[in-house]
Amino acid sequence: MRRVLFLTVTFLLALAAARGAAAAPQHRGSSTLNGVVLGPDDKPVAHASVSYQSSGGNAPHAVHTDAQGRFTISGLRADSYDVRASGKGVSSEWERNIPLRARQTKTVTLRLIYAKEIPKAYVKSKPKQ
Repeated sequence: MRRVLFLTVTFLLALAAARGAAAAPQHRGSSTLNGVVLGPDDKPVAHASVSYQSSGGNAPHAVHTDAQGRFTISGLRADSYDVRASGKGVSSEWERNIPLRARQTKTVTLRLIYAKEIPKAYVKSKPKQ
């Protein structure tokens, strides 16, 4: 009987702690990083992946561009960030140490660059005759 009571109390305490942690507010930042991803042809790249992390390498995340190649990363804490884009088999260089202060918005342009071999998505095929 004591064991059942002990396990029940332990379970209820764990449940209460979990509910309290879930109800705790998320401490997000107030800064925003937005921009556009351009392909090697200087046209916006829809649905490209934009990876970002603090310059110290903490909390890597990714977002995707919209149909016009634009992206927005909001809720960032004041810090320096590194961002990189990839799409259609092509990647950009890392844009490093982009400083953001509280409540600041910065805009970046990420340009995808060709690799040694051009991906088929960027090679125009000749129409069949």
